[in-house]
Amino acid sequence: MTGTALLALLSIGTIGGAHLLSKARWTWRAPRIGIALWQALGLSWGVATIGALLGLALLPYQKGIVGGMPGLFGDQAGRLGTAHVAALLAAISLAAVLLTMLGYAVVRVVRARRRHRALLALVSRSDSAVPRGTLVLDHPGAAAYCVPGVRSSKVVVSAGTLALLDPAELAAVLAHERAHARERHDLVLLPFASLRQVFPQIRLVGRCLDAVELLIEMAADDRARRHRPPRELATALLRFAAARPAAAPSGTLGVANAGPNAGHIPIMARVNRLLEPEPVGRSARFAAMVAVPVIAGVPLLLYALPH
Repeated sequence: MTGTALLALLSIGTIGGAHLLSKARWTWRAPRIGIALWQALGLSWGVATIGALLGLALLPYQKGIVGGMPGLFGDQAGRLGTAHVAALLAAISLAAVLLTMLGYAVVRVVRARRRHRALLALVSRSDSAVPRGTLVLDHPGAAAYCVPGVRSSKVVVSAGTLALLDPAELAAVLAHERAHARERHDLVLLPFASLRQVFPQIRLVGRCLDAVELLIEMAADDRARRHRPPRELATALLRFAAARPAAAPSGTLGVANAGPNAGHIPIMARVNRLLEPEPVGRSARFAAMVAVPVIAGVPLLLYALPH
């Protein structure tokens, strides 16, 4: 079987893997491993799909992708037929669209954060009820989110949150938001958000983004409970869910999902795992950690496989 066929099978396989992983619940027990698997699947799909198209385009050279590229440039694609040219253009177009949309997503998020930081400078204030560096908005609704940044990140809470939570619950929520900032979960979300912009009508892409968002929240929960008792964050999440907070501003990460796809199931899943954690076994953890580099690396190896 040629490298092109293997890449095509791998591209289809990653779609099936994404479908299964979007329904998996074991990842809730090890959210960081789940996030790594999602990243590996996304990278593998992009590399494999582009590689399958390139391999089809370079079939006349019979040297695979890496070996066929010098011949393609050497004879200025003279051996390519109509189908091969179409495959080459499709590969270039797909790569260009994915990279362009990723760049657009980065620019859009950076601009949104810049505008929000400017707004916070005008309307936020400090408060003795929160640690130094935490900003308070005079708004009656419940809100708690972080504005990630390269140099510094801002954690923001509303006056409604200060009234809603007791000091211990507030400390747990702030620890959760600091976890988002320290682990740069915003960078994890960017490729999946840009992929949804490329394929907005494909439901699987939306489910993938939802799954990654939930795992990111769970990963922040895990880091927060290193510093605070898990019950404090669990009760804070339940209070937030009951208060029906507004969606976090664009480019930020909130403590509780409040977008159009939000619901009680993600909140209850987070609460249950905080109160009754179920760690993943060593063998399963090892298998998943081995699978990550294999899934991400195999498509690149197939680029060098000759026909």
